[in-house]
Amino acid sequence: MDIIEVRGAPNYYVCESGALTHLETLLQKHGFRSGFVICGERSWKVAEPYFPKNRKFTYSFFPYKGECSLSEIERLSTLCVHFDVIIGIGGGKVLDLAKAVANQVQLDVVLIPTLASTCAAWTPLSVIYDENGAFIRFDIFPKSTLMVLVDTRILLHSPAAYLRAGIADTLAKWYEADCIIRQVNNPPLSVKIAHQMAYLCKTELLEHGRAAINDLVEKRDTLSFRKVIETIIMAGGMVGGFGDRYGRVAGAHSVHNGLTKIPETHHLLHGEKVAYGILVQLALEENWDEIHRLLPFYRDLKLPYTLKQLGLDATEKEKLIYIAEEIIKPHESIHLMNTPVNNGKIVEAFYQLEKLES
Repeated sequence: MDIIEVRGAPNYYVCESGALTHLETLLQKHGFRSGFVICGERSWKVAEPYFPKNRKFTYSFFPYKGECSLSEIERLSTLCVHFDVIIGIGGGKVLDLAKAVANQVQLDVVLIPTLASTCAAWTPLSVIYDENGAFIRFDIFPKSTLMVLVDTRILLHSPAAYLRAGIADTLAKWYEADCIIRQVNNPPLSVKIAHQMAYLCKTELLEHGRAAINDLVEKRDTLSFRKVIETIIMAGGMVGGFGDRYGRVAGAHSVHNGLTKIPETHHLLHGEKVAYGILVQLALEENWDEIHRLLPFYRDLKLPYTLKQLGLDATEKEKLIYIAEEIIKPHESIHLMNTPVNNGKIVEAFYQLEKLES
């Protein structure tokens, strides 16, 4: 086994109601005076009521243009040369953009998630897309995030669809990490930790996911709600943080990447495409018992399990073949599975999953 690089956690993390009240004290402890704030319009609208009011710190706000793309990273990097720290406020793409900009200009980054839709707040990496939302690659950075402030008051205002997507994206941690780590003889301790964290993700989400969605809809800051958002952000992030390439992505995320190549799926959230990818991966492994165990959970959370729910037509075989070819590109993580794949097997998995609707 090659060297495992552990990037287990941000330098500082807190999850509580009122976490943002500590922001300026924490910034001043590090000697910062001016922050370059990257945010979306909607994310700032949600966070602004909880932002420090008696500001002893200078903030300059720069809205992002919708994607964590190479051009957007370059644009914002040229604007932040006179600031002390990068602050990202938003969902996964905003936080990934903030990390990428911070890496490029060699500044520390503080992340304030407004959605619990991915583990982007925890992980020292960014997923890069093109301007049209198609996946390009992910970049892993040598330096971890300085601070992550999870204020549950903010997350209680997030749309339920994003929490559902976050649950699905984090559920994939188990299925993807497990299929990789099972191939490793005598894995090192860090990989065992990643494996245990991935299993914790599965058990916590299947136990508390339904309740957390209901609590969010009713704006209740409950134990189930906190368990789920911390599972998504913290436990999900630790899988890759400790497991390195053995704890990141496999088949489910390759399916996501293939689906991003066609405009019909661009209305779907990242985690929704990954949810379908979990089922494709399990179908390739012929693990139908697990698929049938997951189906009631998918139905309760309104996660997609058919092509129609993705916005695709099962009769358009040429389009499905194109998606399959994108899924199995040589650089894709689906090849980390212990199952040989080709475009025919992918399309067959699509059609097998269609039978679940009947």
